[in-house]
Amino acid sequence: MHRLIERLGLRRQQLFAANADVVERLRNLARLGELAGDYLRRSPQATPREFARSIAAVADAGLREEEAGGDAPTGVAIASMRQAKGLEFDHVYVVGLHQARMPGSRRASYEPLPDALLREPVPSDTRAAHVVEMRRLLHVAMSRARRGLVLAYASHADQGAAQPPSPFVEQIRAVLGLEWEDRAEELFGPDETLHATFRRLRDELLEELPRVGMRLGELRFDTDLDVSHTVVRHLELVKLAALLERPAGQSVADALAGINARIMGAVTAQQREILESTGLDEALLEAEADERARAATIAARAEPSLEPFLPKRGDGVLLSASDIETYRTCPLKYKFARVFRIPQEPTLNQRFGIAVHQVLERFHVGGMSTWDEMAGLLEAAWRRGGFGDSDQEHQLNAKARTALQRYLERLRTEDSEPVWFEKQFRFSLGPHQLRGRVDRVDKLPSGAYQLIDYKTGRPKTPAQLRDDVQLALYSLAAREAWDLEAAEGAYHYVLDDEKVPLPPAAVDTDWISETVFTVAEGILGQGFEPTPSYTVCSWCDYRIVCPAAER
Repeated sequence: MHRLIERLGLRRQQLFAANADVVERLRNLARLGELAGDYLRRSPQATPREFARSIAAVADAGLREEEAGGDAPTGVAIASMRQAKGLEFDHVYVVGLHQARMPGSRRASYEPLPDALLREPVPSDTRAAHVVEMRRLLHVAMSRARRGLVLAYASHADQGAAQPPSPFVEQIRAVLGLEWEDRAEELFGPDETLHATFRRLRDELLEELPRVGMRLGELRFDTDLDVSHTVVRHLELVKLAALLERPAGQSVADALAGINARIMGAVTAQQREILESTGLDEALLEAEADERARAATIAARAEPSLEPFLPKRGDGVLLSASDIETYRTCPLKYKFARVFRIPQEPTLNQRFGIAVHQVLERFHVGGMSTWDEMAGLLEAAWRRGGFGDSDQEHQLNAKARTALQRYLERLRTEDSEPVWFEKQFRFSLGPHQLRGRVDRVDKLPSGAYQLIDYKTGRPKTPAQLRDDVQLALYSLAAREAWDLEAAEGAYHYVLDDEKVPLPPAAVDTDWISETVFTVAEGILGQGFEPTPSYTVCSWCDYRIVCPAAER
C-alpha cells in the first residue's frame, strides 16, 4: 500500500501543497497503510480489490476509524466471532445463523507444510474438526452477552430460497423450549431517517447554543439573524417530533402539509424565509420515496425472473460434478454457462484433452487391444478435432502418441481388471438429483473397485484432492447408485502416466453432501454474484463479456 501511495505521488503532492489541512491528509495516508495491514491480518487470502471494496463500504456508510488510544466510542460494535473473543457487551446479536454458514462448508485446504517444519501439531483438517471449531466460535459469540442475547438467521435468501437454521441453534432452542419469532425485513427500521435526522439536528443545536448565547452580549448587526436561525432549528426539531408521532399508516408527505401550516402561522417573516430555504422537507420526502423503492425491491425478490431457466427437478435441481465446481468457482460463470447457455469455444488444449478422451473411450468400448488400433483412433480423432499443421499442434500430437503408448503398457501390466467404461450414474440427495459418468471402473485384486477419471492436465496435490468434488461425488455415486461400498476414486493423468487415488477413508461424505446442498440452494435462490480474482478470471471463457472480470 505504501509503495502504491509513493508510486502515485499522493504523499509527494501533499508535502508540497499549501493547504491548512495537509497534516491531517498525511496522517490519513499513513492510516490507510495501517488499515490495509489490519485487513490482511483478518483475511490473509484477500485480494486488493476486496480491500478496496471494504474501504469503499466503510466510506459510503459514513463510518470513521477512531484514532488509536482514544476513548472507546459508544454505540454498536460490529465484530466477527473471532474478534469478539475477550470482549463483553450488555446485549449481543449473533446474526447469519443459517445452516449454510453455521457450520457451513469446510474451507479449501492449502498445501500442508511438512511436519518437520512445524513447531507444534496443527489441528486436523477434517469435516469433524471444522464442525467442532464452528461450534466453539458460536459459544464464544454467545458468551459475550451480559444481559441479553439474540440469535437470528434469514429464513430465505435474497432471491427467495428457503434457508434452514443452524443445527447448533436448533439444539439450543430445543433445550430451552423456545420458538423462533418471525420478523419482517426492515432495512433501516421504521422512520429511521426521521430518528437519525432528529438526533443529528438536536446535537448540532446543543453545540450551537453556547455560541449564540455569547453573541447576545456582543454589539453585532447580525444578532437578530443568529437568533432567528436558532429558533428555526428549534422549530425543525418540533417538526421532526410531530412527524415521529404522526398517526400509524400516515405518510410523511400527508402529515407534513398540516404541520408546516401550523408552524408557519407562529413565526416571523424572517424565520419563515429561513424555514423555506433549509431543504429539510425535500430531504424527508426524498428519503420516504427511497424507502418505498426499497420496499418494492424487497417485494420483487419473491418473483425470481430466471426460475423457468433453472435446471429444476421437482423441488430440487439437477447437478453434475462439473456444475458444482463451476458454481463454487464463480456463481456468475455458472449463470452464463448453465442458465444462459452461452456457448464456449474450446481452446487448443481443451480440444486436445477431448481428442485423447475420445481415443480411450472408443478403444475400450470397441474391445480393442493393440497399438495399431489405438493409433488409428488417434488419427481419426485428430481429424475430427480440426487440428492444423502448426508447430504446437505437431508437438501435441507427438505428446499424445507417447502418452497413449505408455497408457497401453500400463494397462497390460496392472493387476486391476477394467469392468465398466463410460459408466453412468444418477441418484438423489435430498430433493436434488446428481448425475454423471465415470470414464472407467476397475476391479482391484482386493475385490474393491476403483473409479477412474482421465485427465490431461497437471496432477493435483494431496491437499487439493481433499477438497475435490468430482472424486468425492463419484465415491458417493458408487454407493448410492451402484451399491458399491469402499469404492475409491482416482485420477489417471495420461500425459504424466501417473494415477493419483483418493482412498475411501479420505472421502468426507458429510462435506460433499453439504456442498451439494449449499450449491443447490444458491442456484434456487438465484445467487449468481461474481467472485472475481485474477487466477480465476485469467482463464475464464466469459472474461470478455463479464462486467466483474479481474483484469
